[in-house]
Amino acid sequence: MTQTVIEQTVSVTSTVLATDEGRQRGHWFSTNPDKAWGEKFFLAYLPYFFALNYAKQLMGWMNVNTFWHMTQNLALLLPLIIIPAVLRPAVTGRAWWDNYAVKMVLWMFVYNFIGTYFGCEYFFDVLGMVYYFPQVTLSLDSALMGSGQQVIPLGMYFNAPAFFVVYHTIAVLMMRRIRTIDSGALKPVLTVVTVVGVAYLMAFLETRLVATDANKPYFWYKDLGWMLKYGSLFYACYFLPSFPMVFRLEEKPGDRWPVSKIVFEALAAGVLAIVLIDFATHFMRNT
Repeated sequence: MTQTVIEQTVSVTSTVLATDEGRQRGHWFSTNPDKAWGEKFFLAYLPYFFALNYAKQLMGWMNVNTFWHMTQNLALLLPLIIIPAVLRPAVTGRAWWDNYAVKMVLWMFVYNFIGTYFGCEYFFDVLGMVYYFPQVTLSLDSALMGSGQQVIPLGMYFNAPAFFVVYHTIAVLMMRRIRTIDSGALKPVLTVVTVVGVAYLMAFLETRLVATDANKPYFWYKDLGWMLKYGSLFYACYFLPSFPMVFRLEEKPGDRWPVSKIVFEALAAGVLAIVLIDFATHFMRNT
């Protein structure tokens, strides 16, 4: 009987190890269960994300007053916080804010605050982006950076994090897949290629899908063709520091980052992004 129990134990252990080993080679989702749940939740959020953004264009919701501008952008962001905050504590036994999905949104909110407050000035003056929201009266942007000819509606601070959660989730899945296949010495090279490729792709697709004729009275680029060709490279600089840094967020089973670390890492990535796009400005002005 003892031998039978030992054989069964060995059999189960071998099966578990084989499964873990298989998952370690070429898997998409994190081995941290809480992070894997968050990644799947963000993918499930995609239909809502696309539907709301499409409805804004279809229904002409870009030309609204301050209240509705804030409301529609909060409607895009809040589900990413409320749903995990309600569902996860009962499973993880943690506070609502101590779960990967909520921490990911916090990371993006801090990162995008820097990107919006300072970075939009580069989009205005270097890339020729135009905001025109005549009914919106609340705005917030850098006092000294940029020409000051345009302002940033307050609602955009709640819009950008939702977009970036989507982009970074896709990037992290792609990076993990590359990093967990048997690529040997090519792994660092493939990781860099993946980061750069996904960064450019996300920048290009956002520009192409948002700078549409339906949005043009309220959001457009002065030269869309130039923006798609060259500006997407500039925009990709936002993602070069953030993709690898977000990948580290509670990546291993048992990881549990404090909120302070989330904030500091996002701030560091934000400063790196501003440095990169400022360097890139030297080249963009000569294209």
